[in-house]
Amino acid sequence: MVQGQRPSGDSREIDVSLLPPLKVGKLRQALHVKAKSAPMYRFYALYDKMYRADVLDYAYRCSRANDGSAGVDGQTFEDIEAYGMEKWLGELAEELRKKTYRPQAVRRVYIPKPDGKQRPLGIPTIKDRVVQMAALLVLEPIFEADLQPEQYAYRTGRSALDAVQQVQALMIQGHTEVDPKNWTASGAGRR
Repeated sequence: MVQGQRPSGDSREIDVSLLPPLKVGKLRQALHVKAKSAPMYRFYALYDKMYRADVLDYAYRCSRANDGSAGVDGQTFEDIEAYGMEKWLGELAEELRKKTYRPQAVRRVYIPKPDGKQRPLGIPTIKDRVVQMAALLVLEPIFEADLQPEQYAYRTGRSALDAVQQVQALMIQGHTEVDPKNWTASGAGRR
């Protein structure tokens, strides 16, 4: 997904109701087009895109939309907004620009499962979430260009449920096997 696809409910996805600013959308589109049109091209200078003010602002807004608990530093979105979001983002951009940014440890919490056991969950700091989202914004359109249309894993706008529904639809249409050479569904006796 570059822009405009609907999310499928995967928490890693960008909320499309939170549309990117025009320049961020153009950056993502340009990266996607270059990656798609020149599959052998290698991108070497992307780090500077991560600390652009518009990219970090959008990454912050995406992270804010996901909300979530504070990480090991105890900092909340409310703390950042009380401090001044623009000032906080400017300081983060400077850390990235000077290459002094270092991710912090992840806070471990346990969530109860229906069977009585607990599932571990790691909660990064908000700063780390914003940097991760900025990296996603820059890298996703490049890697998306290499994926085949029938691939569902780790794609914005697609989920495991979507893959299951696609398989079910193909089975209803009469497809009974998968051609491993082409990774496409085929029907018994179809030529």
